[in-house]
Amino acid sequence: MANITFRGTPIHTSGTLPAVGAKCPDFKLTAADLSDKSLASFAGKKKIISIVPSLDTGVCQTSARKFNAEVGKLSDIVLINISADLPFAQKRFCDSEKLEHIVNLSTMRAPAFGSDFGVRIEDGPIAGLLSRAVLVLDANNIVVHAQQVPEIGQEPDYAAALAAASKA
Repeated sequence: MANITFRGTPIHTSGTLPAVGAKCPDFKLTAADLSDKSLASFAGKKKIISIVPSLDTGVCQTSARKFNAEVGKLSDIVLINISADLPFAQKRFCDSEKLEHIVNLSTMRAPAFGSDFGVRIEDGPIAGLLSRAVLVLDANNIVVHAQQVPEIGQEPDYAAALAAASKA
């Protein structure tokens, strides 16, 4: 269980992120077209997985914009943004912001994702949402970088994630 904060107040997650060096667990999440996507959908590609509470919040929106801009400069990395938002809301935000380098995936049909990845918030006012975290996977789905952001209102370490993805 990760001990993180929400506006300075301690909250807890359902577990811990997959460890660096471990094979990333698979998932089946919902894409904008309501199709199912898994890690196999991105086979052979390096992946930055940005897990966020909701694209309806300022920090999550900022994170999406910054990762989109940086990944857009690279040719061999897929940016996967995962939240509990409905696929329609995810798509509406990215379309309105012209974010073209993000693959949004929703946990709407896969509530176990949060527990499987250790990011389900267990208590506090946003219990049930996902914590802010970043995983970077190599082309074989081995975790090469993992960051559980300690404060929900804090942005992730973009430079560390992008550096890990470039080296993977």
